[in-house]
Amino acid sequence: MADSIFDRPLENKYHEEAPVTDFEAFRKIVESRRSIRVYEDRAVPDDVVRECLRLALLAPTSSNLQCWEFHWVKNPEIKAQLAKACFGQPAATTAPVLMVAVARPNLWRRHAKEMAELLESQGAPKAVLSYYKKLVPAAYGLMGPFGVLSPLKWLVINLMGLFQVMPRDPMSPWGLKTWAHKTVALACENLMLAFRAAGYDTCPMEGFDEVRVKRLLKLPRGSSVTMVISAGRRAVGGVYGARVRFPESRFLIEH
Repeated sequence: MADSIFDRPLENKYHEEAPVTDFEAFRKIVESRRSIRVYEDRAVPDDVVRECLRLALLAPTSSNLQCWEFHWVKNPEIKAQLAKACFGQPAATTAPVLMVAVARPNLWRRHAKEMAELLESQGAPKAVLSYYKKLVPAAYGLMGPFGVLSPLKWLVINLMGLFQVMPRDPMSPWGLKTWAHKTVALACENLMLAFRAAGYDTCPMEGFDEVRVKRLLKLPRGSSVTMVISAGRRAVGGVYGARVRFPESRFLIEH
């Protein structure tokens, strides 16, 4: 039996054959994805939206804790209010589909417990169960109410880090929120590429009044809106200009 989840014997690893893929088709999807500011007045079939949302939830997520929610706003009145909370920008007001990506960092405890129970029922190695029962609570918890223990956690982890490799974050409720947003953002990219592959377009929006959006959707305390995403078919003039990217050499660094 291996000592760590990160050092499991090869014979214990689940394996799936990678299917044949089409890189050129993927390149076309990525390169044709643009942020659309104006949409045609044409509905998107519900089954297309549901499938794109399903594919969004296949995005990778830290420790498979899935601390996310996607709110598909279908009610016309709520949709109009959501567009208003997005400052009335055309990407929201002309969109046939509006979705809100929400980070739910507080779900980690429940999902870690469910993962441990599921894996235990499947006869997972003790190291895997220990990960969810001990390491996950230590990594994402131990902050106390309102983060009062965060400074102590920071001190202990950094002292231990002088002598061994340590996970450094999250150390506070704010760090936990950032952690959850990273996971949600991965799912958002899946969602937008899925719509593009289905022949539709999207626009991720950070321009919104989060307090009003949370109140509108009745989101619980501790949740946070990552972005609002609109979808539909691009109208003529819906792309405001040619794509602008700074030189790749500024961002791609080899070591």
